Amino acid sequence: MGVVLARRLSARTYLRITQVALGTCIVNVISGASVRLTDSGLGCADWPSCSRSNVTPALSFHPVMEFANRMVVVLLVIAVAVAFVGALVREERRRDLTVLSGALVVGVLGEAVVGAVVVYSKLNPYVVMIHFLIGMGLVALAFALAARAGRASGPATSKVDSQVRNVARAMTAVLVVVLAAGTATTGAGPHAGSAGAKRIGVPLADMARTHSSIVLVLGALTLVELWLIHRSGAPLSVATRGQLLLAVMVAQGLVGYTQYFSHEPAVLVGVHVAGAVSVWLAMLWFYDGLSHHPAETVSPTAPLLASAPEPQSLADLVP
Repeated sequence: MGVVLARRLSARTYLRITQVALGTCIVNVISGASVRLTDSGLGCADWPSCSRSNVTPALSFHPVMEFANRMVVVLLVIAVAVAFVGALVREERRRDLTVLSGALVVGVLGEAVVGAVVVYSKLNPYVVMIHFLIGMGLVALAFALAARAGRASGPATSKVDSQVRNVARAMTAVLVVVLAAGTATTGAGPHAGSAGAKRIGVPLADMARTHSSIVLVLGALTLVELWLIHRSGAPLSVATRGQLLLAVMVAQGLVGYTQYFSHEPAVLVGVHVAGAVSVWLAMLWFYDGLSHHPAETVSPTAPLLASAPEPQSLADLVP
């Protein structure tokens, strides 16, 4: 143990570890959606083994799909455990990294327990919703960990005024509601995880209309935010992230309307789930960019998620 602790991780190496944990969280969400969209949610009737008599699945499509997703969860547990241990042995151990990585471990274990409930409840759609939203919460935690691992621990300074920041908070809150409504819409549609799984007892058209209405609110807030950013003369980096967020949202909306009017093909629903993850990451990246963070000083770090010098402001570029 003394030898392990004597060889402390560099800041650069720890950043890489947290980026792997973030990537694994993203794969976990998408792989869980693939199980649902291929009707493989009950491919394994038991948990954590696939069946009472066998740990591994029978060599048929649905059991293999479900078990593959469980293997992704195993990789996720390993990735977040390494991130937690890495925070303890990182050069200049930091409390924020330890707390975030510890919370990530607890969250992953909690999601695994909810996954067992999903199986034993025969894919209860409300439990499936919770499972998905926990997965997205883990993505947010992993993003925060990777972002902090790429910078120093000092206090951040705001790049924007309170009005811009308050609208950004409202956008994030509305997006959480959008994600919940989106997974509920899937639960009301033809892809609830298995042919015999219970659906949410609301007509798909009503759920889709509700979901799209909330999306329009989010889109309107985003346009207001971009106008406020321009009016306040915020740094160009803030405007660029906001514009990227809007572009990702528009692309996601186009996929959403296409999948609905083409009667929810599984492939397009899968693309829409991946798009939801992309919008969530774009929102987190946008919100993170509202503040300027001190650069890492312990050792050099990769540019991903690290702070960069302030660019020229929009006020200087636009008449």
